[in-house]
Amino acid sequence: QVQLVESGGGVVQAGGSLRLSCVASGRTFSVYGMGWFRQAPGKEREFVAAISKSGDSNDYADSVKGRFTISRDNAKNMVYLQMNNLKPEDTAVYYCAMRRNSYSGTTGITANYGYWGQGTQVTVSS
Repeated sequence: QVQLVESGGGVVQAGGSLRLSCVASGRTFSVYGMGWFRQAPGKEREFVAAISKSGDSNDYADSVKGRFTISRDNAKNMVYLQMNNLKPEDTAVYYCAMRRNSYSGTTGITANYGYWGQGTQVTVSS
């Protein structure tokens, strides 16, 4: 049974930073690409960042490029999202996700992810 558990969310002022973490279990972590998504109230879930299974490639939504960094530690079964220069529009529930298949590369397509965490709330005050 695959489990993804996020942590690190909280309340921060605009311009501040947070680091989200996600620990995975129940599957060989290093075989699968990972992603971060977010969902704000009244909006659809949207892609934030993705990282390949080896960690050698990544991709970002235009709205977070230059501010967010995704990374992973395959020895610890962990994926991270470092978020800098946070803006009020970054306020959302952030979800960690694992790809369905062990393909190479990255993807921002929600349907390509088969496992999701419970989410962690990030609130950015102005």
